[in-house]
Amino acid sequence: MPTKTVLCFGDSNTWGRSPFAVERLPPESRWPVVVQNDLGDDYQVVVEGLNARTTVWDDPIEEGRCGKTYLLPCLMSHDPIDLVILMLGTNDLKKRFSVSAFDIGRSIGLLLDKILATKTGPGGAAPKVLLMCPPPVAKLTDFADMFEGAPEKSRQLPRFYQQHAELRGCRFFDTGTLIRCSDADGIHFEPQEHQKLGQQVAQLVREIV
Repeated sequence: MPTKTVLCFGDSNTWGRSPFAVERLPPESRWPVVVQNDLGDDYQVVVEGLNARTTVWDDPIEEGRCGKTYLLPCLMSHDPIDLVILMLGTNDLKKRFSVSAFDIGRSIGLLLDKILATKTGPGGAAPKVLLMCPPPVAKLTDFADMFEGAPEKSRQLPRFYQQHAELRGCRFFDTGTLIRCSDADGIHFEPQEHQKLGQQVAQLVREIV
């Protein structure tokens, strides 16, 4: 039986940024690796996480972070893909972008459309998609100025994400019902949250693929 490919497309929380220091968590502490270890050798989990990645916005300060720009080449390079797990939106909450939760939802919808329009799934079909809404922003410390107003706006995201997922027939998971961002920085996940998320995602992958 061929190995199933699962692509995790996200930001620093997919990459594994520590909330305690400017460093990467050990591999076994990152949720995509937890997914891989849970699923076993019948699956290949491809990790495409990038610090500060946005949905569709070109960051004037941190270049090369636009998810929309890299999404299609990424899908093509890992073809065929059975499932794309998409978790973005936290960086869209930065004050410099000045966008609403409604527009972040529309940006996610655009990325879903791009994935579903490709032929990068098995047999030239589109991959299946699991859209995950990031958990709400927690107590902000060093990122307080950069993410001014983000905690309130982040709590509005799940309903918009769910609407866009259901409209396109994609699976949806609100990660905020399971995990939380660390109060150490307000943005990133602590290892135990990665563990919980990875175990739940592995279960969802088995249901979807």
